[in-house]
Amino acid sequence: MSAAVQVSLAEYLSTEYEPDCDYVDGILEERNVGLRRHSRTQTLLALWLGVREKEHGQRVLVEQRVRVSPSRIRIPDVCLVSPDNNDELTQRPPTLWIEVLSPDDRWSRVQVRLNDCLRFGVEMIWIIDPYSKQAWIATQASGTMPVEDETLRCAKLNLEVGISEILPED
Repeated sequence: MSAAVQVSLAEYLSTEYEPDCDYVDGILEERNVGLRRHSRTQTLLALWLGVREKEHGQRVLVEQRVRVSPSRIRIPDVCLVSPDNNDELTQRPPTLWIEVLSPDDRWSRVQVRLNDCLRFGVEMIWIIDPYSKQAWIATQASGTMPVEDETLRCAKLNLEVGISEILPED
C-alpha cells in the first residue's frame, strides 16, 4: 500500500489489514513493522510486561487499535490498559503506550503519532529503537526525552526495565 488509500471509518473498522494500519483522517497510513529486530523487541516487551500483569494491574495488548480522536485510530506496538477496558476498539487512553521503531521510521512521522497520543491523554509513551539501542520517554509535561541511564520507567505502574533486557541479542 504505497499510495494513500482513502476509506470511510466504517470500512476501516470492519476490515482487517495485514499488517494493520493506522487510520488518519480518512487515509490508511502504513506502519513500519515486520522486521526481525522490531518483532523480537515487541515480543520481549510483551512477555516482560505480561508476566508482571498482577504487579502493575494492567492488561498487556499488542497491536491494539486505539481511537485517539474522532477521525484517527492509531496502533501502538504494545500498550497497557486498565483491566476494565474490554472494548474491541480501545477508546480510553492506555496507561502506557509503547512504540518500537523500525529502520524506515522517520522521527517527524513518529512525532505526529506521539502528539496524537499525548493529546488523547496518554500519560506516558516509551519509544524504543532496537537498531540504535536507544530509547526515549514522552509525556505531556516533559515532551520527548532520551533515556540517559538505559532504564525505562513508569512510576505510575512501578515499572522499571533495563533497555538491554527487552532488546534482542544481535
